[in-house]
Amino acid sequence: MKNVYLAMIVALYPLIGLAEVAVTDPWARASILASRPAATYLTFESDVDDRLVGITTPIAETATIHAVEIVSDGGARMTAIEALDLPAGQLVKLEPGYIHLMLMGLTNKLEENTSFALTPQFETGGEVTLDVPVLGIAATGPEEASQ
Repeated sequence: MKNVYLAMIVALYPLIGLAEVAVTDPWARASILASRPAATYLTFESDVDDRLVGITTPIAETATIHAVEIVSDGGARMTAIEALDLPAGQLVKLEPGYIHLMLMGLTNKLEENTSFALTPQFETGGEVTLDVPVLGIAATGPEEASQ
């Protein structure tokens, strides 16, 4: 019986190493001041259940995952969350008014038509560094980058 389990583990080991999270459509809005936080948006798709557990960028002291929560009086408030679930095969889209990455303690304000490095870290999928374009202050999505 032990040989059967060992054979299964050996057979599945290459698949474990292939776990991947695709990160697409990164973008951020230009910011007014470096002293104000900035938000970043992107889309994740994982081929296995995974979680976004951290973010780093050289342009901010801290980067956290924030969700917008509707409160009882109909207003909204942002709350930091420890990790973001990425269910296998499902798109998880970060967008204005919902889930986003909050960058605080900016080294400089985000200028339109520039970009910066961002590294999302995943529980099982490792990490990937990508280039995030900075769009206009009123941008609503990454499709505006090609206009």
